[in-house]
Amino acid sequence: MERFFKLKENGTSVRTEIMAGLTTFMAMAYILSVNPGTLTAFGRIDMGWYSVFLATALAAGIFTIAMGLFINFPVALAPGMGLNAYFASVVLSSATSAHPFTWQMGLTAVFISGLIFILLTITRVRQILLDAIPDSLKHAITVGIGLFITIIGLKNSGIMTIGVEAGNAIPANTFTDVLYFETVFHLGSLNNTNVQLALIGLVLIGILMVLEVKGAILFGILGTTVIGMLMGAVDFATLSNPSTPWVPDFTQLNFLAFDWNGILHTGIISAIATFTFVELFDTFGTLVGTAQRAGIMDNPETGKKRVGKAMLVDAAAVAGGAMLGTSTTTAYIESAAGVAEGGRTGLTAVTTGVCFLLALFLAPVAALIPGSATAAALIIVGVLMAQSIRRIDFNDMVIAIPSFLTLAIMPFTYNIANGISFGIVTYVILAFVANLAGKKKYDIHWMMWLLAILVVLRYLLIGSQG
Repeated sequence: MERFFKLKENGTSVRTEIMAGLTTFMAMAYILSVNPGTLTAFGRIDMGWYSVFLATALAAGIFTIAMGLFINFPVALAPGMGLNAYFASVVLSSATSAHPFTWQMGLTAVFISGLIFILLTITRVRQILLDAIPDSLKHAITVGIGLFITIIGLKNSGIMTIGVEAGNAIPANTFTDVLYFETVFHLGSLNNTNVQLALIGLVLIGILMVLEVKGAILFGILGTTVIGMLMGAVDFATLSNPSTPWVPDFTQLNFLAFDWNGILHTGIISAIATFTFVELFDTFGTLVGTAQRAGIMDNPETGKKRVGKAMLVDAAAVAGGAMLGTSTTTAYIESAAGVAEGGRTGLTAVTTGVCFLLALFLAPVAALIPGSATAAALIIVGVLMAQSIRRIDFNDMVIAIPSFLTLAIMPFTYNIANGISFGIVTYVILAFVANLAGKKKYDIHWMMWLLAILVVLRYLLIGSQG
């Protein structure tokens, strides 16, 4: 083991690596309960809670172990927050249309995006795309997804409701139309037990994070569940429910549940583009950031090669996760928790992966967790993602306007693709005008021009699909 993972060379030990792996698992284990609830939209999408739980644990376990064994990299993978929410929102928003975008189509789109990632990684086009997009837009995308997740958490918990405002018929074509929307946001009833539990969870997780407790989100969810038991908001039937067995039942896995007949569905093009774009930025930032903290980038040449290889495993995880029945599987920034504990090699990742596989035997426990607890976790994840806003220069309008449109349009239109699209097009236009005026020289990569043209054509020929 010492020789295989090069522990001495990396200044670490078996004990340190195992403890680091356990720390990473504790930091990201919340995904085991959050992802099934998110992808099934708490029962509104018929993917099956247990089926998604199996896919989540298997994808996280298998590909995290692969990252450790083949790349010797202390990074864990699991279905990504944000893209799972986007997945569910696309399926729900088209449910009543003449040509609904089914969850099977969604898995097909994720699988195709994974194949695209493998191709882009092998041909190094992926690096070109990463260099082409301005850092400000990358950060804005992260913030926008955070706000998107927050709205989902607020809505699922009942803290916020969305609906037509009763008793307020507003005359058409008046200024008041700007102030009153057909769909408006309301504060939910504080007398509702679910709302009360979500608020308790929000405060509890917040306190644990302020106290810098490792695994704060997971422990917050568990603590909220205990409080929910006292409030009568937990259904203990899951402990003996055949639909959530203690021994893994892989026959319930949505394995290869693809819909190739829906490949021509116009919405699938937008979905593939969104899964590809978001995963592109998210993975690069996570891998490079974690590699820097682990000291892997101390030798830039060697570090870049390892990050490049890690990207290939990540790309395979996207396609592999879709085959198992979950949305985009990606590198997790929570891996930094294990690195902070001294994790430097793939043994950290292998330890985390084994923990996820062992979690397959805890489905009934995960099913106990009320939706209000996971909703509170979603809101906190939104807070963490919003931290990237401080890295955007809002004093420079060429940067500020596209960044703001990116992070605002995502949650307001309930569509990640719309935010990315507006950001790309406005940046190209404003940077081009600024360059012509000689105000300041902005770099506009040729790939940005191509992306802007494709975005405009997409909206002109296909429509918003919002």
